[in-house]
Amino acid sequence: MALEGFIEGHKESVFFSRQLEVQNEDEWYHWITNRALRELVGRGLLRTEVRGLRTGGSIHLMWHRNHRYYRRDAKRVVQLVEEYSDPNIGGALGLQGEALVLEGFARSQFVMRNRDTRSHGGRTWTQSDHDLDFVFERDDRVYGVEVKNTLRYIDYSEFSTKIEMCRALGIRPVFAVRMLPKSWIHEVIGAGGFALILKHQLYPWAHRDLARRVKMELGLPVDAPRALEGGTMARFLRWHEGL
Repeated sequence: MALEGFIEGHKESVFFSRQLEVQNEDEWYHWITNRALRELVGRGLLRTEVRGLRTGGSIHLMWHRNHRYYRRDAKRVVQLVEEYSDPNIGGALGLQGEALVLEGFARSQFVMRNRDTRSHGGRTWTQSDHDLDFVFERDDRVYGVEVKNTLRYIDYSEFSTKIEMCRALGIRPVFAVRMLPKSWIHEVIGAGGFALILKHQLYPWAHRDLARRVKMELGLPVDAPRALEGGTMARFLRWHEGL
């Protein structure tokens, strides 16, 4: 098992489950990695401990059974996770994701028709309290855009609801997210939409030092760009122009 080999090669490290899920997402869905980790815990290769965070959540720590001095490393991991999990940082990440996506679409000459909305073209979604982050239009083609600037996947029930919402409003769904499972990407495509995969969680420029430490110390895909990479919107434009 590749994950077992990774753990054996990092006997002096402390990890947490979300970290390993994200690091291995090119190979396996998050829930598959999580299941494999539980198996390694069950076999005794991994020791584990759940610690509360001062932000109110919890973290599931893991380390190789031969790591004798894990407490020092665990403390360092928890401190950094608490720093980026602070509600103020979380709020800033959400706003930054939306700001960069808005700027990217505007720079590509898309017109924003609405924001934080559940209505378009005389139609209104009434089946839940969900709304769409943006509605953009260009060349008489309209898109309902949902932005998620998080390490974890968007919740599947929310994901499927946004697709149904766009279908009901007569617009194409677009998910501007750090990552989606491949099977979910196929669902978006099947609904006539597009998955705008950003690859990185995008930090505000003012928090670039925190982003650097999260990337270097935890090996997580985070960045603090001033704008979306040119290739990101170019991928969407090629798809848009091919419709």
